[in-house]
Amino acid sequence: MDSLLWFLALLISFVTMEFMAWFSHKYIMHGFLWVLHKDHHRKNHKSWFERNDLFFIFYALVSFIFVIMWGEYNFWPGLPIGIGIFFYGLTYFFVHDIFIHQRFKLFRNANNRYARALRRAHKIHHKQLDKNGAKCFGMLWVPLKYYK
Repeated sequence: MDSLLWFLALLISFVTMEFMAWFSHKYIMHGFLWVLHKDHHRKNHKSWFERNDLFFIFYALVSFIFVIMWGEYNFWPGLPIGIGIFFYGLTYFFVHDIFIHQRFKLFRNANNRYARALRRAHKIHHKQLDKNGAKCFGMLWVPLKYYK
């Protein structure tokens, strides 16, 4: 398999996951599956885990299914797509759970324009405690107005 094509499949799957995160966050998490996402906006539980973490598990399963399709059915894009989804999930975990929400107390002093804009946009999103009226549903793509 051509390594450039393989890398492009991985890169496209990673970038597509930013759209999927935005779409599922806006229309699914703040829609019909709000029951799973609301504990992420309202901390009314004593557990470190949130029902919202089930979305992370869902995308891990999607990644795994693509790897299985590669291994069992010789679907060559399955491996780079699965790895691209996995890399996005890993990035999501580090950026969202560790950097923004400080579920682990790491990267507290990151202080560049992008980091400040990312935190600002996410803070705007979490100002809304109900499922309706929220803004900024993406994770890595930050609207320009939050850089100011």
